[in-house]
Amino acid sequence: MQATQTTWTSTVVEHHRLRHDLAVVRLVGDYVPFAPGQYVDVSVPQNPRLLRRLSPALPPSLDGKLEFHVRTVPGGWVSGDIVTGTSPGDQWQILEPRGTMSVDEDGPDVIMIAGGTGLAPFRSILLDLSRRPNPPRVFLFTGDRTPRDLYASDMLYLLLQNLPWLTVIPVVENVVDPDWTDEWYERTRVDVGFTEDDLIEGSLPDVVTSYGAFTEHQVLVCGSAAMVRATLDRLRDTGTPTENIQFDPY
Repeated sequence: MQATQTTWTSTVVEHHRLRHDLAVVRLVGDYVPFAPGQYVDVSVPQNPRLLRRLSPALPPSLDGKLEFHVRTVPGGWVSGDIVTGTSPGDQWQILEPRGTMSVDEDGPDVIMIAGGTGLAPFRSILLDLSRRPNPPRVFLFTGDRTPRDLYASDMLYLLLQNLPWLTVIPVVENVVDPDWTDEWYERTRVDVGFTEDDLIEGSLPDVVTSYGAFTEHQVLVCGSAAMVRATLDRLRDTGTPTENIQFDPY
């Protein structure tokens, strides 16, 4: 007999459109017993039969709070519906947590490599580590196409002020923003965040591996499937042991 899969119900309480192709969705509902760094499949009312894999951006909360960062992908019906069509009051179904990406708080220093919204599970892990008495040092590489696409610069900048064991290295493929206007960026633009002098220009795999092999580190990689493949190849080519690496194509 096939086991019945557990599902939980959560209700959208906030939907923040941050870019033309990206939104942050906050929900409150049933307690979902995931571990920081795991992901879940979600069913949304706009397209309930198609599941979307998302990583919570907050650690588990007994009061049922959840947060997801969603970017549209080409041909992605569900991601597009979430970014453009989500409203407070929508009910989502949350399926069993999966994945094993995690940080050993008693282990060596940590390298986190986040492409785009692959940052979400790392935020969950960072906030969880902030509750620990002696977390390891964490070096977070966060990358995207242009400065405007680094949607969480303000959040990361504020985390840096409160977490002395955290270092953030923002990476962009091009330091010049596109010449077209993103109305959602203009609406939500804030002055807090990284400046042009803080940015490193280049591909995320190349920038990360320019620091050499990570032979004595915990290495976590999350992002698009293409970004994860390229990063894993470069890490291995430059001498990072495979057993040191955890990854999650997002």
